[in-house]
Amino acid sequence: MSMRIGYNTNGFAHHDPLDAVDVLADLGYESVAITVDHGTLTPFGNTYMADRQADHLAGLLREKNMTCVVESGARFLLDPKQKHEPTLVSPTKHGRQRRFEFIRHCIDAAVKLKADCVSLWSGRLLDDVNEAAAMGRLVEALQPVIEYAELHQMPLGFEPEPGMFIDTMDRFAQLCDRVKSPLFQLTLDIGHLQCQNELPLGDFIRQWGSRIVNVHLEDMKRGVHEHLPFGEGEIDFGEVIQALRDADYQKGLHVELSRHSHEAPTIAARSMQFLRPLVHPLS
Repeated sequence: MSMRIGYNTNGFAHHDPLDAVDVLADLGYESVAITVDHGTLTPFGNTYMADRQADHLAGLLREKNMTCVVESGARFLLDPKQKHEPTLVSPTKHGRQRRFEFIRHCIDAAVKLKADCVSLWSGRLLDDVNEAAAMGRLVEALQPVIEYAELHQMPLGFEPEPGMFIDTMDRFAQLCDRVKSPLFQLTLDIGHLQCQNELPLGDFIRQWGSRIVNVHLEDMKRGVHEHLPFGEGEIDFGEVIQALRDADYQKGLHVELSRHSHEAPTIAARSMQFLRPLVHPLS
């Protein structure tokens, strides 16, 4: 078994998710990161249709021999005015509860799709709470998430995200010291390491290899949180793929280029042309 080249549906924002999977399968993709959003496994509106869509997606993934992860990072799904809000570190209990209910929905969808994991992050701090209190708030908010994940034996891939409370691998390590569950794993975004100057990339990948359950891939430059097509940033992807092999990583490598949805099929094709010789050099 080897790593599987995948793509995130947030980079196919103008496509029906079933059409996106079809396009990706035709391009040779082996996995898909499904971002729950308006029109994609949405928790709002007609729940019968959302369940039917999950059934259709599960069948299509089986037909195409593709695996998946479920992503909870939709921008304006829960609040049409504030990106990503509310979160697990929102000031109000009501906001944190709403985020939990959404993640619970994502776990339910992931179970139906037989996903590798559900990916999530902390969110931004919007009040002046100190760091210790913010960490306590996050740990408390994660408890029902972890309990529900354990009930369904669904791994959680927690993603450090620039600009959010848990933004670096050091902060993630502090969180891991407080959260004790074998299902609490890591979604590692390679571009985020580059952005945060967490270098050499290979060292961080090998250090955290045993906890990685999901990988996001894109090019990026140090100090700038902008997801770029391969070749437009500073990352040595030969080093990245070799480090993932050294860590015995055998799950999805999901390209995350959400701001390139207007040319999704073209960018997905170029991304596959770039990654295939690195990931599957003998194919």
